Amino acid sequence: MNQIPVQDVTPDKKKPGESQSLYAEREHIYVKDARGIFKKLRSLSSAIMLIMFYTFSWLQWNGRQAVLFDLPERQFHVFSYTFWPQDFMLLSWLLIILAFTLFFVTVFAGRLWCGYSCPQFVWTWLFIYAEKWTEGDRNKRIRLDKSPWNKNKILRKTAKHTLWLFIAITSAVAFMGYFSPIRELVPDVLSWNLGPWETWWIGFISVATYANAGWLREQVCIYMCPYARFQSVMFDQDTLIISYDEVRGENRGKRKRGLDYKAMGLGDCIDCKNCVHVCPVGIDIRDGLQYECVACGACIDACDDIMERTGYEKGLIRYTTEHSLNGKKTHLMRPRLIGYFTALVLMSLAFMYTIYSRIPVELDILRDRGQLFVEASNGNIENSYMLKIANKSQKDQIYQLSIEGLEGIKLIGNPVIKVEMGALEDYPIRLQIDPRYLDKANNTLEFKLQSISDENITIIQDNRFIGPAPRR
Repeated sequence: MNQIPVQDVTPDKKKPGESQSLYAEREHIYVKDARGIFKKLRSLSSAIMLIMFYTFSWLQWNGRQAVLFDLPERQFHVFSYTFWPQDFMLLSWLLIILAFTLFFVTVFAGRLWCGYSCPQFVWTWLFIYAEKWTEGDRNKRIRLDKSPWNKNKILRKTAKHTLWLFIAITSAVAFMGYFSPIRELVPDVLSWNLGPWETWWIGFISVATYANAGWLREQVCIYMCPYARFQSVMFDQDTLIISYDEVRGENRGKRKRGLDYKAMGLGDCIDCKNCVHVCPVGIDIRDGLQYECVACGACIDACDDIMERTGYEKGLIRYTTEHSLNGKKTHLMRPRLIGYFTALVLMSLAFMYTIYSRIPVELDILRDRGQLFVEASNGNIENSYMLKIANKSQKDQIYQLSIEGLEGIKLIGNPVIKVEMGALEDYPIRLQIDPRYLDKANNTLEFKLQSISDENITIIQDNRFIGPAPRR
């Protein structure tokens, strides 16, 4: 399997007798604004994600919050579905599907997830826009940081960090709104009437958001995110990646308008470094594919803008493949990509069918293990059971209980059981049978629980009825 080599920066070999630190102090990246098609796509993607994040917890569904992960009650409401801890396998299944989606997208077009959908970078761009709004564009921010502290600098820095903290705190409250009812949480936040665990998590998430998106930024992607490390294993020479056309661009250099730069031995790259200045992770894409690249497309927008201004053809930096750069044919449809796509489609269809056909009721039957059976006053053999019934539907249910499997079996108790929406009900029952109907000590019974209002909500489970050994 061919893999694309990923450039890395390694320290120079130390001279004899010299020590060398493995830690390089971070240089602050002043990101320049770049306008173009990829910024529009990135802004649209970020806007959709932010709107979903901030609004979904406010939606109502059948009189309750549409999306609520109620940890104390161990219920997870997602619109018309309620999931319980017993449904953990569905969550595992969903995570596997998302992993295969990531694999498929990465093999096809590189780190699209990082550039357009990763929360770390969605919030990083949001913080960068706040920084630009309060301190100005790149050159103004550089001059401001180099200038001595004065009234203007203090006001701008205060405004920036105030806005950062506001975004961080509102993000934390919005996130907590998925675990604690948002319509109760927001008034509690405004009146500072929070419980200890809500206070802790809002504080923790606020600090984490402020630090990650405001200060660490690209450090999270470079050093903390494992995806940056294993992505190169998934790339091949037909993967769409952001690349610099070295054949067309080299040699780099400044030139005057109207001169024949090709006769001077120069390529199309004028070495303006705009592709570096707009990069949120501070790399130079002209040095080749690097694992730090998050495929946001900012360098493409910046380079296309310069090419258009200078009258050169766009695409010096573009989405392409290693095969295309080397003059070879690109194979978009290849076995690994087809394999990921096939597995993804099959798993997704099976998952959707499982969700669609899922029965919204859970039944657990516990026999009384204290005694195998008792003999009732009328001479019948009796077994005791505890039924645990979980109503996973979105409304109160009345169930009809019936027992089959043994002739003459009788249910002692009310066969009609009412369970409220989202509740777990313990319901004790007793079963009796005339010993004449027992031809063995261990007998199989079938417990059938059916909703009176919806015949599709039916669950059947087997259990045992224990009696005395028959006389021979």
